[in-house]
Amino acid sequence: MATSLLRFPAPVVRHLHLPRRRRLPDAIPRCSASNPTPPSTPDPLPPTPVVLELRRKAALLREGRSAAISQPEPPNYEIGWKRTKKIKNEYPKGWAIADVVEKLEGLMGRHYGSTELLAKVGCVVAERAREEADVLLAGGEVDDRMVTELNRVLKMIEMDLEMVKAAVKEETLAERIEQARARCRQAIRVALSF
Repeated sequence: MATSLLRFPAPVVRHLHLPRRRRLPDAIPRCSASNPTPPSTPDPLPPTPVVLELRRKAALLREGRSAAISQPEPPNYEIGWKRTKKIKNEYPKGWAIADVVEKLEGLMGRHYGSTELLAKVGCVVAERAREEADVLLAGGEVDDRMVTELNRVLKMIEMDLEMVKAAVKEETLAERIEQARARCRQAIRVALSF
């Protein structure tokens, strides 16, 4: 019976990056008298990244700390730097209206006292928002159509809160509160578009 030779895969050898040592020649050449300059000796270590790093560190140690002090100041990059897009830092004109209505919308999300109190707060917020809109309209900062749209949405919020006050069942109350919150979000969008 013939035996077959099994071939195993060769072991994987991972190459490590170690600095190689040069082998010195067996015979050292002699300088002749006719040539006054001796031959240049090659570097004992080849310029590998490890050797270059060691040389750089040695040079830094030789220079000492005085070299760091004598270096010039780095350039100031803030002088020539400008934004390509302007950032708006101002509030929109209707931010006060949006803030008040947003607080009412957050109040509707929580259980706030009774439905009568919630309806009363809604009427106060709507009146305050109308006053702010009238001030903006009198100053000529807002278009008349935008104020009319805001007044329409505020009136619908008041109507929704009256329906919340009249609700008897829990599911009807939840639906009407959600409808009033949606109207508040609509009023916020209108106020922020001023």
